[in-house]
Amino acid sequence: MGILHELVQHIPVPKMMKVKQSFDDRYIEELGEVLEEELNRKEVINQIKPGMEVAVAVGSRGLDRLVETTKVTIDFLKEHGATPFIVPCMGSHGGATGPGQKAVLEHLGIKEEVVGAQIRSSMEVVKIDELQNGLPIYVDKLASEADGIVVINRVKPHTAFRGPVESGIMKMISIGLGKQKGAEACHQLGFKHMAEHVPAMAKVIIDKTPIMFGVATVENAFDKVAKLEVLLPEEIEEREPELQKLAKKSLPKLYFDQIDVLIIDEIGKNISGDGMDPNITGRYPTPYAYGGPEVSKMVVLDLTEETEGNANGVGTADFTTQKLVDKMNREVTYANGLTSTVVGPTHISTAMPNDQTAIQAAIKTCNILDFSKARVVRIKNTLEVGEIEVSENMLEDVAKHENIEKISGLYNWTFDQHGNLQ
Repeated sequence: MGILHELVQHIPVPKMMKVKQSFDDRYIEELGEVLEEELNRKEVINQIKPGMEVAVAVGSRGLDRLVETTKVTIDFLKEHGATPFIVPCMGSHGGATGPGQKAVLEHLGIKEEVVGAQIRSSMEVVKIDELQNGLPIYVDKLASEADGIVVINRVKPHTAFRGPVESGIMKMISIGLGKQKGAEACHQLGFKHMAEHVPAMAKVIIDKTPIMFGVATVENAFDKVAKLEVLLPEEIEEREPELQKLAKKSLPKLYFDQIDVLIIDEIGKNISGDGMDPNITGRYPTPYAYGGPEVSKMVVLDLTEETEGNANGVGTADFTTQKLVDKMNREVTYANGLTSTVVGPTHISTAMPNDQTAIQAAIKTCNILDFSKARVVRIKNTLEVGEIEVSENMLEDVAKHENIEKISGLYNWTFDQHGNLQ
């Protein structure tokens, strides 16, 4: 079986149990009605002139009810005489190619026949200005030639920096609309300055392009839209920091301050820009963000199908599996790091032959005296942490926490003939 198997074969894997973590689960049921009400504000309607072409910027994240939000927005624009079309708004995602970015949208359900608008996807950009420090500011050429631009995005904490404005409408404008070149420019001086550069670039683009409005959502801990606002250009800078505060309060979490081994079944760009949300794992790609549990060793077992081989984020784990490495598209993954300038997450962490050896290796190296008492947590991905698995040694933590409920007895994991979890 080889030396790796020999080194970990006697490491015990603890018994596990399923627990339920409780979060605020309130959400907007009639999302379409709320969005229509926001859109039908007189100030929003006044942005539209009959016959105008409007670029609707849609990103690569798996936002809750993204298809519905996009379609309602497009129908509204049509109803008032505009001709909307969609532009992928996603920096370097989709392999930094026009067809690749269109394919990303289609994977998310944003298809021309579904939302009723053509997708025009190109990586061509125009430079519209530069910041005082010399950083260029780019905008998608097709969007820049439109009579109006609408931006749809979720507001949430970023994974690599902290500031009043993190991920949201302004980041979508500054980085998403800038395509690969814009994303590269915004990242060029590093995440240390992102809290300053994202809003600065966005304000210039808002001032120099026909931004009509942004559709901003905030999701609850179960990734359901809990808040939706349509923001006029002059409202974006004021309202987004407030929505960001709400997003941070709504963020799901693991209710454990210290974890010996965190196991994540799958990562992918459809889960987080970092493959897995560092706000959940406590493992950040830069020193400019913080929060979450203290994790001694982290294991990533597989990639989502939707990520199409982009394994960005695997480098923040300590161990992974050969099956993940085999699915990895290195060119696409490395393009992510070259654009963001943060290449640690695109490294390949120690790859073990299968799930079992990866998990045993993590337990072996988590720096505890008694391996049978390892504090192990397993999640499917960082979008789904309502129901998770925790090890026997965490039973006392579960019993004490008002927001955690035990929902199963103790059991042993079973591995198939290839050593992978069943």
